Amino acid sequence: MQEAILTDQTDEPRASKKDHVIFLSTVFCFWFSTYIYIPVFGLYLENTGFSYSLIGIILGSYGVTQILLRFPLGVISDRLIGLRKQLLIFGFFAALASSLLLLFSNSFFAIFTARLLAGITAAMWVMATVLYSQYFHTDQASKAMSRIQFLTVFAQFFSMIISGYLVLYLGWNFPFWVAAITSIIGIFLAFQIKEVSISSSKQEFHLTSHIKKTFQLKGLKTITFLSLSAHAILFITIFGFSPMYATYLSEASYAITILICAFFIPHALASVWLMYYKIDLRNQKKVLLVSFLGTTLFLFFIPLANSLLTLSLVHAGIGLTLGIIFPLLLGMVIQVSTIDLKNSAMGFYQSFYAIGILLGPLLAGEIAERAELFFVFYLCGVLSIIATLAVLFISSKKK
Repeated sequence: MQEAILTDQTDEPRASKKDHVIFLSTVFCFWFSTYIYIPVFGLYLENTGFSYSLIGIILGSYGVTQILLRFPLGVISDRLIGLRKQLLIFGFFAALASSLLLLFSNSFFAIFTARLLAGITAAMWVMATVLYSQYFHTDQASKAMSRIQFLTVFAQFFSMIISGYLVLYLGWNFPFWVAAITSIIGIFLAFQIKEVSISSSKQEFHLTSHIKKTFQLKGLKTITFLSLSAHAILFITIFGFSPMYATYLSEASYAITILICAFFIPHALASVWLMYYKIDLRNQKKVLLVSFLGTTLFLFFIPLANSLLTLSLVHAGIGLTLGIIFPLLLGMVIQVSTIDLKNSAMGFYQSFYAIGILLGPLLAGEIAERAELFFVFYLCGVLSIIATLAVLFISSKKK
């Protein structure tokens, strides 16, 4: 998440309740339009006739544009005052174009391009977090981030629950129609967003020096690698090949919905819990270690699951552990950053964890193509072991 560095000039509220409702509704549309078809997307690609290798490439392409855009946007974020709202609106237009490509073509090039455009949309999340943080005074920044983080999870969860039923009763293309319509609504709402003008400290800016200082932040690269690993696991499993595996174990029409609920309910509850319970800095490393160990254990259990029930229980465990890992890592990025490097550190973090979104499904697709589908979960397990070992290199000392 991005956190703007603001200078408070008054104790008066910066935005009305109506402004908050409009912005949070925009956030809902932002993620709903991107995730409404994700649970069935792998199945759609398989049904269209693509090999597992090509499916992996398409699933991973979502991370390409995020890698290219998020770090630069984070670095120059403070220089984008006046353009942030326009960039957020542009993200919705990219989502609309993505939906239309998926609607009217099922060629590899069209679908690949559509996912690149969806990645552009996701990269504009940087702008949304900065814009909304300006509705709050600096001492309430965490409250702002908690609100939109919860709404993000809710939008993703709700969209993914209903996607399977939309396909079952209305056909493969209907989720793409919903994504397009939601994008249009999001464009309209984004135009209504109130921008809050806040004076910020003006400092001389040297791009090369700024990037170099970001790379030198102690612990940032390790934290980013952990997030890269966790995102690779996320996009290989629940956002990738797990729904396919669920359909192999059960032909029930509700199979994907059960799996999605099993994963996302604990995932969301973990996020809510961390909104109200602050983990002491000295215990963060221990919690991360236990969470990655738990993730590893659950991942190696997936190929042993012989029913939808056991598969769902295992994914509930993964949802819980990842639900703890992601907010913890996010907070640790802020902790290792200096005040003047928070935006660029967050841009670095978001950009490079997207490598996991790209390479995870790419490697998993190759493995599924050359071996069996369940081997992709062993890949996740090995990656989780490496991440567990990497946790040991994080310093436990309080800054």
